[in-house]
Amino acid sequence: EYVDFTLPYTESGVFMIVPIKGDGQKSAWIFLKPLKTELWITIGAFFLYTGIVIWVLEHRVNKKFRGPPSKQVGMILWFSFSTMVYAHREKVISNLSRFVLIIWIFTVLVLSSSYTANLTSLLTVQQLQPTVTNISALIRNGEHIGYQDGSFVLDLLKGLGAQESKLIVLNTLEEFEEKLSKGSNNDGVSAIVDELPYLRLVLAKHCSKYKLVGPTNKTAGFGFAFPKGSPLVPDVSRAVLSVTESSDLTLIRKKWFGDRDKCSEDDETTLTSNSLALDSFRGLFLIAALSSTAALFIFLINFFYENRHILASQQPVKKKVAAIAKTFDEMKEDAQEAAKKEKSKEEEIEMAAGGAIHLTPGATSFSNHEEQLFSPDEGSSSPEPGSLYHAWTVIGINEDRPRKNFLHSNSDSFLYDKI
Repeated sequence: EYVDFTLPYTESGVFMIVPIKGDGQKSAWIFLKPLKTELWITIGAFFLYTGIVIWVLEHRVNKKFRGPPSKQVGMILWFSFSTMVYAHREKVISNLSRFVLIIWIFTVLVLSSSYTANLTSLLTVQQLQPTVTNISALIRNGEHIGYQDGSFVLDLLKGLGAQESKLIVLNTLEEFEEKLSKGSNNDGVSAIVDELPYLRLVLAKHCSKYKLVGPTNKTAGFGFAFPKGSPLVPDVSRAVLSVTESSDLTLIRKKWFGDRDKCSEDDETTLTSNSLALDSFRGLFLIAALSSTAALFIFLINFFYENRHILASQQPVKKKVAAIAKTFDEMKEDAQEAAKKEKSKEEEIEMAAGGAIHLTPGATSFSNHEEQLFSPDEGSSSPEPGSLYHAWTVIGINEDRPRKNFLHSNSDSFLYDKI
C-alpha cells in the first residue's frame, strides 16, 4: 500500500540447512534398499509364475523338464531364477516357450540394470545425505530450530505448529555455524530456517558440512522498494532485467560468495527417496504377464482340442480329470522319437570321440597264444576257421573304451586280438 517494488534481482524462498550425515558404517542390508518391498515381492512372484509357465509348455516335449516331482519343482525354480544371470543351460523346444523366455529375459535385463545403477548411487552418494529432509519431522520430534532475528520466518514456523520454546533466535553467521555444529541435544539447533540469500552465505563457507533442503515456502524474491507512484520503478526494473539476463549477475554473485557458491548450488537439489517403486515398472510387468498368460492360454486350447475325445466321453468328471492329467504327464510321441534320435546321436558322438583306434603297421610282437601276426602275403596260416577274412578285434590305445570289430583286408601286418 505504501511502496512499489521493482522486478526481483535474485530468487528467494524459505529453505533450511541441516548437517550432513557422517560416514558411519553402512547397513548390512543396503543391497535391498534400491528396490521397495512391493517391487521385491512382485519380482519374486513373476519369477515363480514364469518358471511354472515354461514348465507347463515344455513338460510334454522336453525330457529336461521331466522326472520325479522333486526334480520338476527344482527345475521350475532353477530355470526361472537362472535367467537373472543368464546361466540356464536347458534348451527349450516349444516355440511358445521361446516367446515367453525372450520377453522375460528382456524384463530381467531392465530390472537388473536399474537395480545395479541405483545400488551404485546409494553406495557412492549415501555419505552426502542430510540428517533430515522434512521440516514437519523436526517440529513433530520437538527438535530445536534456528531462525534469523527480525525475520518473518518466526510467524511461518508458528503457523506450521512449532512451539516457540523450540525456536532459537540467531543474529550472525558465526552463530549460525556454531549452533548447527552443536546440534539440538547440545544447546544447539538441528536446522536453520531462513531465506535463500542468507543461507547461501553460510553454505559459501561451510558447504562440506551442511546441506540445503527445501524449499519450505516460496517467496517473490528480493527487489528494490520505491515510494508509491515513483517514476523510477520502471527504469530500475528494466535495468534489473538487463543485468539478470546477462552474465553480470553471475560475476556479482562470485564476488560476494566466491567460487564455493557452486557447492551451494549443488546443495539446492531437493532430495527424494532413492528406492525404486513398483509404479516405475508397471508397464514392463504388464507386458511380461500378458505374454506369459497368452502363451499358456494358447497351449491349453491346443491341448484340450487334441484331447477333446476325453472331454466328450461319458465318464465321470473325476475320471476325465484323471485322464487329462495322465495325458499331460505323458510325453508326446513325436517328442519321444526326437528324444531317442538325440540320445542315439549323442551316444554315437561319444563312441566316435572315445573309441579312437590305433593300428601299428609292421608289428613284430605278439600277445598270448590267442594273438597272432597275420600276413596273407607271407602265406601264413590263419587260425580256425582259416578264412582270409577272419574277424578280429583291433587292440586300441584306450583299453577302457569298447573295442570295435573289423575285417582284415590288406597285406600289412597288425597286432590283433582274436574274437
